[in-house]
Amino acid sequence: MNEYTERLPQPDLIDVRPDEGFDEARLADYLRGKLPGVDGGMTVRQFGGGKANLTYLLRFASGREYVLRRPPLGPIAPSSHDMGREYRVLSVLHRAYPFAPRSWLYCEDSAVIGAAFQVMTRCRGIVVRERLPKPFADDPTAGRKMSGALVDALAALHAVDYADLGLAQLGKPAGFIQRQVDGWQRRWRRARLQEDPQVERIYRWLQKRVPKTSANTLVHNDPKLDNTMFAADDPARVVAILDWDMCTLGDPLSDLGALLTYWTQPDDPPPVRAIAMMPTSSQDFLSRDELVQRYASASRLQIADIRFYHVLGIFRLLVILQQIYIRYLRGQTQDQRFASLGAAVAALTEWALDIAGG
Repeated sequence: MNEYTERLPQPDLIDVRPDEGFDEARLADYLRGKLPGVDGGMTVRQFGGGKANLTYLLRFASGREYVLRRPPLGPIAPSSHDMGREYRVLSVLHRAYPFAPRSWLYCEDSAVIGAAFQVMTRCRGIVVRERLPKPFADDPTAGRKMSGALVDALAALHAVDYADLGLAQLGKPAGFIQRQVDGWQRRWRRARLQEDPQVERIYRWLQKRVPKTSANTLVHNDPKLDNTMFAADDPARVVAILDWDMCTLGDPLSDLGALLTYWTQPDDPPPVRAIAMMPTSSQDFLSRDELVQRYASASRLQIADIRFYHVLGIFRLLVILQQIYIRYLRGQTQDQRFASLGAAVAALTEWALDIAGG
């Protein structure tokens, strides 16, 4: 941590939302003696940028800081938002992959804060969301630098020897893509408000085109710009990759397809640009085609039928947003950011069908 980084504004940090708070004294008592530097008082702030798992900054009187992550409020899909999985990965991955924050502790006792949680190292840097913060906004090459660094970091993850880290049992690579297609369809049916023939069309299209997997690697399962932290003084340097609760073993091209899903372009249809999670119109980011080329060069993997993986990524995202939206409609979260997710799901459905047909 340098002086410049310390002076950066922290717009993601907010007071804990009333419906997402917990007994802070009980947590402090639980952590005492389990982590370095947690004696004395503890203050809690919330990172307000995410839309699924809830993330908090724990700051102790000693000056030590940690990040706590827990699942969202309300019922969640089986095996999703898995803090135990995230801890299993991050407790060892940092040894071989410099962009993985270290996880220090996992607690499955929901009596402590109301849910299972894990506590990890706090990383410092810049997370880019809908707008470019300073100083990146003043650098006309920042978009291309971030693009290349993110893709290179993803390729490096796929090159990690997961068996050497004791992660060979993290998932079942055989049949991974078929399980993804069927699993997200089951989640859709549990979260939908009503029948939707258009979403069923996407599912049938994917079912007919499941490719043969050419490699099995660690798969992050949610790679995107706002899950990437960059050095405050260098947009070409990744500090950390975040959100590992869906990490597993499988086809690395599913990660590439997921990245393309979140990677909007200035020439995308207006409904797609309206749900953009990155500032594509304000900087010269790589195009999706350029991302694929960069990944192919960095990973040296054969890229076959990337259209399938892109449609699968969109299908997965629209289901995730529907799961969040249904929690909002049922009153399981009060976060007003989720009120418009129904329109986002419709836009993603149309986009997936356009790509499938194109």
